[in-house]
Amino acid sequence: MDVKETNTILVPAPTAWPFLLALGITLILAGLVTHAAVSILGVAILLGSSIGWWFDVLPVQKEELVPVTPDDHVATSSLTVDHLALGHRVQLPLETHSYWTGVWGGLAGAVAMAVVAMIFGLISQGSIWYPINLLGAGVIRSLAEAPVAQLRSFSADGFIAATFIHGMISILVGLLYAISLPMFPRGATWRSGLVTPLLWSGLVASTLGLINPTLNARIDWTWFVGSQIAFGLAASQVIARTAKIATMQNVPFVQRAGIDAQEDPEEKPGL
Repeated sequence: MDVKETNTILVPAPTAWPFLLALGITLILAGLVTHAAVSILGVAILLGSSIGWWFDVLPVQKEELVPVTPDDHVATSSLTVDHLALGHRVQLPLETHSYWTGVWGGLAGAVAMAVVAMIFGLISQGSIWYPINLLGAGVIRSLAEAPVAQLRSFSADGFIAATFIHGMISILVGLLYAISLPMFPRGATWRSGLVTPLLWSGLVASTLGLINPTLNARIDWTWFVGSQIAFGLAASQVIARTAKIATMQNVPFVQRAGIDAQEDPEEKPGL
């Protein structure tokens, strides 16, 4: 269609189905930490919007004519354009944290979280061993069936189990922080230290009854969320304050693979 003759251009018709589909996915995820009915509603919206979006494209794409005003020249701007680093294909982030940074950040968060948990144990039960034994009860059946009085006393098995569980999860989450933080804009350190623990707390609240019924029945959610935020702030701050290393996206493959492709000037052909 000639724009000069009709002063119009054919473009895809506007549609709200993509936004409704995104809403359906959001409701499905929100139902995991709220109520199953929310997820059911999300599935219904997701299916309906998928069907509606499908018929906007097939069998015939919906289009509309939009009036345009032909111009004899193209407006220019004096603003400069920031160029990315050299390379025919640049991926973000250009710099990232080392894996060891995630390990140390996770351990720092583990210490901060343990301090808050022990303060909770002292205030609520007069014992720092109470939250430790609650965590260890996830894998030790005798602690899961133990009365509160026993959970207040030291248990070597509970201490070892809780230390292992707490340490491993903290390191894994610390590695996740180290990998993901460079992908977000400035200010993500504080946001991830506050928002991510809240999302994690919601996920735990919806599944803890199956994972650790003893902890789920005796947990104080205010202190639990506080300990998660302490972990997030400590881990994110430790990771954010460490030096970043450049990614190898623009390094030739032979160097990334550790292959020495340089020729030896003293080496003669045939020898």
